[in-house]
Amino acid sequence: MKPHRRNFSVLVLVALVGRPLLARAAPPLVEVWKSPTCGCCKDWVKHLEANGFTVKTHDTGNTDVRARLGMPIRYGSCHTAQVAGYALEGHVPASEVLRLLKQRPEAVGLAVPAMPRGSPGMDGPAYRGHRDPFDVLLVKRDGSASPYQSYR
Repeated sequence: MKPHRRNFSVLVLVALVGRPLLARAAPPLVEVWKSPTCGCCKDWVKHLEANGFTVKTHDTGNTDVRARLGMPIRYGSCHTAQVAGYALEGHVPASEVLRLLKQRPEAVGLAVPAMPRGSPGMDGPAYRGHRDPFDVLLVKRDGSASPYQSYR
């Protein structure tokens, strides 16, 4: 086979095989700031990892990070995270993080204020199956928020 034909064959093979590999690329790194003793924060990190995310945790308070990322305190929870330039506040489901990364809206990020039972990380055996309705909020740059997804 002539060298230019072999190179062309390799390019075609890479184009055909490489596309599915690119489509399945791992989501970006999620950095989480949390208390070193918070069990629900650790469970939320496990939820993200179980859904394909790589997570780096910082066992320091999240108040300063929340302010640095532009997440208003009124949407606060027990941990704050950052992914691909977005802030994540509280027990945001991995499916909503993936949707955020796909849609790329103009926003500060997502928040699940407080700590609703049944949200990821707040759904372990200690909660005995109790589930509170909650909304994942899309927090805009002006500090306002709108429902991004409701869980009932």
